[in-house]
Amino acid sequence: SLRVENTSLKREIRRRDKTAAGAPVGASRKWLDVLRLAAAVAPTESTVLVMGESGTGKEVVARYIHDLSNRTEGPFLSINCGALPEGLLESELFGHVKGSFTGAHRDRTGLFAAAAGGTLFLDEIGETTPATQVKLLRVLQHREVIPVGATDAQPIDTRIIAATNRDLEEEIRRGNFRRDLFY
Repeated sequence: SLRVENTSLKREIRRRDKTAAGAPVGASRKWLDVLRLAAAVAPTESTVLVMGESGTGKEVVARYIHDLSNRTEGPFLSINCGALPEGLLESELFGHVKGSFTGAHRDRTGLFAAAAGGTLFLDEIGETTPATQVKLLRVLQHREVIPVGATDAQPIDTRIIAATNRDLEEEIRRGNFRRDLFY
């Protein structure tokens, strides 16, 4: 119990040091409110959605949450979901097995598995296709991935932070984004 308490206290000291010294720079009231909210959610295991216009610091907030979390010793990996075609995005996120498609010459670990013990930042989540959204929902619900071409699910231990510059509630009304994934 002393080891557990010692580890917990060291983690809290690191978190407080980072809060004081490593906070993103800014002085506006709204930005400071965002940073306070990020610091409050950081020690939880909750999946986080950061929404805002382009250039407002969504990835900065995601990194800040990771740095203050219990996963700070793990990797922080990120991917822009809008920058890749659906097939490539799926392979990048979930990995693939050798022979699953043309050019898959060896097994490849996906970002969900590669970020084990850390955080995966899914930038521009609002740009994903309905098929990818279904697969992301499964990851969130079951905490497991099925690599492209595989049949067995692999458990993951990765915190997910997503961001978008789209109004997802409007995208839901238009039928472009899954309500259950949003919630």
